[in-house]
Amino acid sequence: MSNLLSVTRAARLVGVPRAELQKRIQHGELCSFDGMLSVENLLACYPQAELEDTAELQRIAQIKEKAFGKRVFERALPEPEVLAARVTELSRSLAVSQKQVRQFNDLLGRLWDKVAELRTTKTPVDTAMAEIGEWIKQEVALAMEPGFNNPLAIKDGVLRVMAAQVSLLPSRQDFLVEGQDTLLEAAMRAGLSLSYGCSGGNCGLCKAKVLSGEVKQTRHHDFRISEQDASSGYMLMCCNTAVGDLTIEAEVAGGVQDIPFQQVSTRVKLIQPLSEKVMLLHLQTPRSQRLRFLAGQSVVLRVGQTFSALLPVASCPCDDRNLLFHVHRQNGNLFADYVFERLRANDSIEVEGPQGEFILHEKSERPLYFFAFDGGFAPIKSLIEHAMSLEAGEIHLIRIGSDAEEIYLANQARAWADALDNFSYVEKIAGFDLRTLNLHREHVLENMLAEIAAQYSAISAADVYLAGPEAAIKYAERYFLALGMPKSRVFVEVVK
Repeated sequence: MSNLLSVTRAARLVGVPRAELQKRIQHGELCSFDGMLSVENLLACYPQAELEDTAELQRIAQIKEKAFGKRVFERALPEPEVLAARVTELSRSLAVSQKQVRQFNDLLGRLWDKVAELRTTKTPVDTAMAEIGEWIKQEVALAMEPGFNNPLAIKDGVLRVMAAQVSLLPSRQDFLVEGQDTLLEAAMRAGLSLSYGCSGGNCGLCKAKVLSGEVKQTRHHDFRISEQDASSGYMLMCCNTAVGDLTIEAEVAGGVQDIPFQQVSTRVKLIQPLSEKVMLLHLQTPRSQRLRFLAGQSVVLRVGQTFSALLPVASCPCDDRNLLFHVHRQNGNLFADYVFERLRANDSIEVEGPQGEFILHEKSERPLYFFAFDGGFAPIKSLIEHAMSLEAGEIHLIRIGSDAEEIYLANQARAWADALDNFSYVEKIAGFDLRTLNLHREHVLENMLAEIAAQYSAISAADVYLAGPEAAIKYAERYFLALGMPKSRVFVEVVK
C-alpha cells in the first residue's frame, strides 16, 4: 500500500465519511500533504481500524442507494474480465513486495554481520551496539511474526480489487469506480458533473484522455474516435471502466454556464399521488439522450402546444435518465389540472432546459441548512441528494408547511435522519397559506424561524438554502440577513 492515500481512499479504508477526514485536516488533527494523507497519521487517528469497521460507510451507502434507486446486488462486483485484470495487477504488486522483503532481509543479514564485526573490536560503544543488535533482532522477529498484519494494508488490497480510484485533472478531484459502473456513471454517483450527452456512446461529448493507468471498454459505441486521438489516449467515459487506479483529463462543470440548453422528448413512467395536493411525476428519457443538469435547477415541461410549466427537478443528477417532479394542484394551473386528471403512463412530455442558479456551492465546507417551504421541497430534495453523493458534512433539513398535507414525503426525510449521523430533520406547520403574508402571519413565521435559530445556534456560520413561495422565502431571507449573515451565504429559489 502506498504511504500516501487520497482522502477518498483513506475514508473508505477506515470506514468514515470523507467529510470527517476533511474536518480533521481543517482542525489540524490530520496532516495533509498536497491533498494526500499518510498511512502513519491515519493509523494514529484511527488506531482501532478493523476490516469490519465500516458502519458509517454502510449507512451512507444505504441512504445513497435508496435515494438514487440504481444499484442492485448483482452489480456490486466488476465484470469478470475487469476483476481478473485487477487481481493480476494486485499480484504484480504482491510479487514486487515479496522481492523487496527478501532484499530487506538480506540487508538486515549484512547489518547483523557488521554489528558482530564491531563487537570483536572491543570499542567503547560495544554495549550500545549490542543493544542495537538485540533491538533490531526483536523488531525483525515482530515484523515477520505470523499473523502480524496492517489492517489498512489488507483493506486497501481488497478495495483495489473491488473499486478503482480515478483522479481528474485539471480539477484535482477523485472518485471510486465500483461494480460494473462506467467511468461516467461512477463520476455522476460521486456528484461530479462531467461533460456528456447521450451516455450511450453516440455523441462523443464524454471523450476524455487517459494520462496514466488502464481502461477497459465495457460497452459498444458508435461514435468513432480518430486514430490520432486513440493513440493519444482518448476514450469515451460512458463506455469504459477503470482496470486499476487511473488518472484522466476531463472537464468538470464549474457552474450553470457550463451546462448547455437541451430539448429532450420523454415518456411518463409513473404518476403517483404524494398527498391530495401533490402528484409525483416520473419522466424517463430515451437511452440515447439524457438530460444534463445541476441539482436544484428547473426545466420547462410541455404537453403538446397547450400545456406547459416551469418545474424544479426533484431528483439527483446522478440518475439523469429518471427525472422526478412534484406537481402541486393550484387553482387556475392548467398544467397541474392536466397532470392530475388526464396524463397517463407512456404519454409524451417535452423537456427544455435546464435553467436557474439555485445550485449547491460545493467548495464551501460550512454546514448546510435547507429550508423547504411547501413546494420548495422539490429543489431542496435534489440538493440534499447531491450533497449526500458528495459526502458533505453537516446537513440540516427544515420543512415548513402551510398545512400538514404540504409536508409530503416526510418518511423519506426521517429515513435520512435515521440513516445519517450528520443529518437532522425538523417539521413545522404554519397553519396558513405561505403564499400570502400579513403582519400577524409574519409574526408567526418569525417566531418559527427564531425557534429554529435557537435550536441551531451555529446557523449564522453556515450556508442557508431557502426554497418555496416568494412571500415566505423573501421574509426568511430578510430574517437571516438581519442575523448578520452575508448575502453570499443565503441562497433563495422561488417555487410557485
